[in-house]
Amino acid sequence: MSDDSIDQDGYRANVGIVIANAHGKLLWARRVGQGGWQFPQGGIRPDEAPEAAMYRELREEVGLAPEDVRLIATSRDWCRYTLPERYQRKHSKPLCIGQKQRWFMLRLQSGEERIRFDLNDEPEFDHWEWVEPSVPVRNVIFFKRDVYEQVLSEFRVHLEAPA
Repeated sequence: MSDDSIDQDGYRANVGIVIANAHGKLLWARRVGQGGWQFPQGGIRPDEAPEAAMYRELREEVGLAPEDVRLIATSRDWCRYTLPERYQRKHSKPLCIGQKQRWFMLRLQSGEERIRFDLNDEPEFDHWEWVEPSVPVRNVIFFKRDVYEQVLSEFRVHLEAPA
């Protein structure tokens, strides 16, 4: 991780991706070896625009290309979460205390057979499923819950709209 990706407050720049299907369900993925579930997310490289990072992470984490999805919405603001101290790498310089994320909502346009985890040498996920929008907030790791609630509240209008 580049020092440039962590701001002066200790937050690493990141993108989060909410992928909806035509029925308003969301792609929910299980992290390899951890059993925890989350939306795809990943770091923004120095000099990379958030939207470009989103499309790169979309390809790396779930195998989807830009033509497989339609961009529906982008979060108005950066969303932040602070890592509990036990997850902070105290010896890293600069110290990263959490993430600031720009969120994107996409609608899957292609078939779900295009979703795959084997395009990366070290896959992030090993399983996925479509879930109701209420599931992620209740089931994501505790320190991300406020961000998930904020993002899904902001994107709710797009989930209720016809595909």
